[in-house]
Amino acid sequence: MILKQLLEGVDYELVQGNININIKNIEFDSRMIKEDSIFTCMRRPDSDGHKYAQSAIESGTVALLVEDVIKNVPDNVTMIKVNNASVVTAYISNALYGWPSKSFKLIGVTGTNGKTTTTFLIESVLRNLDYTTGLIGTIETHIDDEIIPAKNTTPFAPELQKIFFNMKNKSVEYAVMEVSSHALELNRADFSDFDIGVFTNLTQDHMDFHITDENYKKAKLKLFKMCKHGIINVDDNAADYFIKNANCDIITYGIEKNADIMAKDIEISLSETSFTLIIEKNERKIKVKTPGKFSVYNALGAIAVCYKLGISIDKIAEGIEKADGVPGRFQTFVGKDGYATVVDYAHTPDGLLNVLKTIKEFAKSNVITVFGCGGERDRNKRPIMAKIASEYSTHCILTSDNPRSEDPEKILDDMEAGIKGTNIPYERIENRREAIGKALSLAKKGDVVLIAGKGHEDYQILNTGRIHFSDVEEVTRLI
Repeated sequence: MILKQLLEGVDYELVQGNININIKNIEFDSRMIKEDSIFTCMRRPDSDGHKYAQSAIESGTVALLVEDVIKNVPDNVTMIKVNNASVVTAYISNALYGWPSKSFKLIGVTGTNGKTTTTFLIESVLRNLDYTTGLIGTIETHIDDEIIPAKNTTPFAPELQKIFFNMKNKSVEYAVMEVSSHALELNRADFSDFDIGVFTNLTQDHMDFHITDENYKKAKLKLFKMCKHGIINVDDNAADYFIKNANCDIITYGIEKNADIMAKDIEISLSETSFTLIIEKNERKIKVKTPGKFSVYNALGAIAVCYKLGISIDKIAEGIEKADGVPGRFQTFVGKDGYATVVDYAHTPDGLLNVLKTIKEFAKSNVITVFGCGGERDRNKRPIMAKIASEYSTHCILTSDNPRSEDPEKILDDMEAGIKGTNIPYERIENRREAIGKALSLAKKGDVVLIAGKGHEDYQILNTGRIHFSDVEEVTRLI
């Protein structure tokens, strides 16, 4: 596409070069420059694309999108100056791929916890009705039957629009995606044509990025400024904020407070959760293959979406009940020794609390919890998570998660501050493999071991780089 056409509707300054050049690719990584690429110098909290402009030039970029003029750029490289490169990157990415999300119904799910499971449940209902679907999220991307491992919860704008373009080419009818607060704040999903937005909940996370709760809420709110219909968990403390400030019509769901879509008579076992669904005075029994009250909330969010899409309650129930559990989300193993092991992605205070509350409902004996906290992330949640673990466990093992460049022992120090002084026995075992092994060696018949924090992840990020590591693989090897 001709650069001049890409920029139609954009307020820009041509610093140098020719805008009548062909653009085939939009890149934000200078190492990925291909033929006829424009390199976008986006600013992010952890990097500034302007620093890599020279590398992009050396790699053959034909144009630069900048916020600040870069000196000594060759005459044959076009330079376009804009006020916000992230916003313009999203705009021209949409334009390059022909605004692909307009060709299907797009559903976005945002919230601290529950995004992945909610999207999988929605997809299950739609696929059960033989619709061609797409899914984008933390674990993987689906384009009809094609499965692609995920890099980010929500891809950067050029990647996202390319995925949408591929979905369009596969005749996708419905696409459902997780929309993270980072993605919303950094404009990755801007100009996407969201039909429905879902808010699951808002609890402490990403304070290293958003700094304040107000910033966190504002980032999430962006989805409800873009979508046509909003679906809100009315039981969450932030629900009123989203209902009052959204630019769309709202449907609510909940358990505790009055809502458009509700659940009652909740029953939880080790293998499933059942409840009575109430919609417009109609009642229907629903079963979900994941235990826990949080599973009811996830199911209600998915049900609300499908109901808004015009799907019958019976067909929704059928699709929900057929949905397999999500990898690393309350994934349960029962070994020959008679104890249960749960692997879960819980990496926030609220996420850990929900999982432990669920376990306490069916645990017959001890609850042994293994967990860590990520390096270079919100430090404030570390002692909070340790305190929660101590209140709902009979034994805790503090270990590493993804320490990144932080000293793992200092992360454990932060965590330990929340458990010191309690009566719960605990250990510090920095090596995650050893920590899991110790927990399983302590378990006896009737006990439940929770391994929290990494869930589906098959890697660990250390100061020396990324290594292969999977909690699920460790458990299956040891039990």
